[in-house]
Amino acid sequence: MRYYVILHKIINWDCMSFDILNRVSVLVKKTYYTFDRFNVDATFALLYHEKPLNVIELSKYIRITDQIIPLDDNHYFIIFAFTSQENSYKASQNILYCLDQYFNNQTSCIALDTFDTSKSPKAVLTRLNQILAETRKTSYIRVETEDILDH
Repeated sequence: MRYYVILHKIINWDCMSFDILNRVSVLVKKTYYTFDRFNVDATFALLYHEKPLNVIELSKYIRITDQIIPLDDNHYFIIFAFTSQENSYKASQNILYCLDQYFNNQTSCIALDTFDTSKSPKAVLTRLNQILAETRKTSYIRVETEDILDH
């Protein structure tokens, strides 16, 4: 079993609900298909917030074309459809700004990974989790890409 530590909370991806993993897998593969067929950009992200968020409330802060899947009480997988990594970085900053204003705190962070159709859905989640873990180590940067793993 693989365990990842984020803010003293252990997430066991191997025991995550089959339905959730299956839904993520289907959406990642669907996004890959859209890219292969129509050459449309997309970016995968992982949002962390220290308190559980209502998906309906959270969906107010993302675009209608984007998709969000709650993984557990604190983590949310986001697909920024039709969006380059640069533009998804800006969209992530907007999400964090809205969450900061709504909750009057700065406990959220977002990991972004380069779109790579050769990665399996589980590899996408694992890599996003690694990026998020590194992001949580530094409180002054709250949106981070895979570049943080190179340090």
